[in-house]
Amino acid sequence: MLMTRKAWLQCATATLALAAAGMGGSAMAQSTELRVGLIPSEDALAMMRASQQVMDQLAAKTGMKVKPFVANDYNGVIEAMRSGKIDVAYFGPFSYVLASQMANAEAFAIPVTKKTGQSSYHSIIITKKDKGLTSVPQLQGKTFAFVDPSSASGHLFPKAGLKGEGVDTDKYFSRVIFSGSHDASIMAVANGKVDAAAVADPIFSNAVTKGLVKAEDFQVVWRSQAIPESPMAWRKNLDAATKQKVAAAMAEIKGLPWGDRGELNGFSSTNDQAYDVVRTTAKALNLDLGKMK
Repeated sequence: MLMTRKAWLQCATATLALAAAGMGGSAMAQSTELRVGLIPSEDALAMMRASQQVMDQLAAKTGMKVKPFVANDYNGVIEAMRSGKIDVAYFGPFSYVLASQMANAEAFAIPVTKKTGQSSYHSIIITKKDKGLTSVPQLQGKTFAFVDPSSASGHLFPKAGLKGEGVDTDKYFSRVIFSGSHDASIMAVANGKVDAAAVADPIFSNAVTKGLVKAEDFQVVWRSQAIPESPMAWRKNLDAATKQKVAAAMAEIKGLPWGDRGELNGFSSTNDQAYDVVRTTAKALNLDLGKMK
């Protein structure tokens, strides 16, 4: 019996649908490309260079083609995950909290470095010693640099910490800028463009190690409470097989430089609840996470 054109199309459509349904799980499990987003704690080219060895190892251990991506700012990485352009990303603690709410991100691992072996770090406020600024009260009326509105150590924690000490950063300083990266904030202080800046202590230490600045030229005038280490997070809807591959591979990556964090001693597991302290800090500033982009 001859099929009508309409019947043939219906049959073909049904067959393709069944095939897609049957193949969906295995096709996703056999993903060949992993797109990884990186926060811009340094400039984009520096971030790419600093993470390249880890990306190469990740590719070798998973058997996948790994494509790193660095956005111009923290929100660029969040948006890339929200729109499905990346599968995994290295977020800052606060940008992760935003991504978990707005981009379906889920933290699964944190880098452990040989230098500290710690799962947390601190925000510090630095000044140049030759300025004679040795305390927070002396910063009133001075110029100040934060890193990025979505940076935990470069904005959220120092702003909340200073608020707890009675300092309204929106009014306390004569001028406030967002530099875009921790390195840029460090150099802004070093070059006299601002009087003080809030940065992550491991990134400052790394800038000293790299010879960008000399530690003895700076004064630390404030230090935050412990901040949970920046996490690796994947899209919640990333297939289970790829998640398993990536988590296993990252746990084995050791002895390689990881951006501004120093030499890696693997990645240890973490979860979303570890970042509740960041959410609490955001609430202390009355930040509406749902409206932040």
